[in-house]
Amino acid sequence: MNESGKSSPWPLVAISFGYFMVILDATVVNVALPAIMRSLHSTTTSLQWIVGSYSLVFAALLLSAGALGDRRGAKGVFLAGIGLFTLSSLACGLAQSTAMLILARCFQGLGAALAVPTSLSLLQTSYTDRAVRVRAFGIWGGVAGIAAGAGPVVGGALVSSLGWQSIFFINVPIGVIGVVLASHFLSSAQRYRNGIDLAGQISGILCLSGITVALIEAGPMGWASPVVIVGFALFVVAGAIFIATENQARFPMLPLGLFSSANFSTVTVIGVLINFAFYGELFVMSIYLQQLRGLTPLAAGVALLPQMGMAVIGSTLSGRVMVHTGPRFPMLFGLIVGGIGLFGLMSAGVHSSYGLLVVPLVAVGFGMSFTMPAATAAIMQAAPAGHEGIASGVLNSARQVGGVIGVALLGTFIIAHGSSLIQGLNVGMLIAGTAFLLGAILVLLLVEPGDIGTH
Repeated sequence: MNESGKSSPWPLVAISFGYFMVILDATVVNVALPAIMRSLHSTTTSLQWIVGSYSLVFAALLLSAGALGDRRGAKGVFLAGIGLFTLSSLACGLAQSTAMLILARCFQGLGAALAVPTSLSLLQTSYTDRAVRVRAFGIWGGVAGIAAGAGPVVGGALVSSLGWQSIFFINVPIGVIGVVLASHFLSSAQRYRNGIDLAGQISGILCLSGITVALIEAGPMGWASPVVIVGFALFVVAGAIFIATENQARFPMLPLGLFSSANFSTVTVIGVLINFAFYGELFVMSIYLQQLRGLTPLAAGVALLPQMGMAVIGSTLSGRVMVHTGPRFPMLFGLIVGGIGLFGLMSAGVHSSYGLLVVPLVAVGFGMSFTMPAATAAIMQAAPAGHEGIASGVLNSARQVGGVIGVALLGTFIIAHGSSLIQGLNVGMLIAGTAFLLGAILVLLLVEPGDIGTH
């Protein structure tokens, strides 16, 4: 792309199209879970795997995908990711069993892993002016907010009128348009001769798989079951091997030196905490609204609209505020507001007024979306040259790890409390709200005012 094209909107449009599809799919699925359960005769644990398998593969492969984009060229890897996501979405819609759906969701996760970190690398290199780039990050986050906000309503309407399969089929035309736009308007970022860390990849997958299996299966099997114990043991052993491997690897997929920066380390932890709380809450609330309150998928989507709709406002506003304050203030304010909202959802009951839930839902949606673009800009600005793909992969991997654990743990609380879904919901929201406020404390203590906003 020539210098005059650096501020062209088309690279942002092309990048956002693919990202829109990935985020839309994440929130659409939650509304469709009860319909999938009835159609495929799934259990609540199976629903956790339908959501978690996508996030598990997404998280496990993000770091290597970021490094692959740095090595092979971000544009080609981005196109491969969008293409694979589109094809696997078609496979999801055609699935005839829970096992087939979970397998197709794994391939969706792979496609998303290839597309997301490379999209950030392409965004970074497409806009060289810092102010323009910050605004682009804000718009990129706003697109995510629109997708997240549209997901429950669009999903509810599709499930109610065309069946749950349609929530996956809708990705096909979006993906095709995204590939066409990316092919025409994106120029590949500079390539770097980074290797692929196979040992780190394998140990990382085993580590994340262990904790996911343990948390999901703890609900139906109990915390003392052999499967759960082995899962936790695998998590600890594989995690130790992963750290040792990354210390010795010539081309580590997670260069531990990046964490010498307090800003980088803090934002990574925040990525885990906010997705842990947000996606865990979304999973639980979707089940609460349909199974306990008896709402249709469409009505449940509309009920979640205050939360998801605020994602559009929060993401866009975050980019505007960052231009003047740097990322620290949006992260701090968003985490506090979101945490208060999650605590407010503890007021949910079997017969409680929906009006009591509106303000907490708005606060959660705003808090999440106001925080995330700032965290993204912060970690990208803290990354050294040649590590943009890995840096974006670290944040997005942290977020997906948080989402996996959130759905697994908060979903397990619902199963553990059996018929007392409200009790499980309250425990889950208490933990989720605490996670948000812990993130706010970390920002307050460890991120210097204006530091990462002035690079």
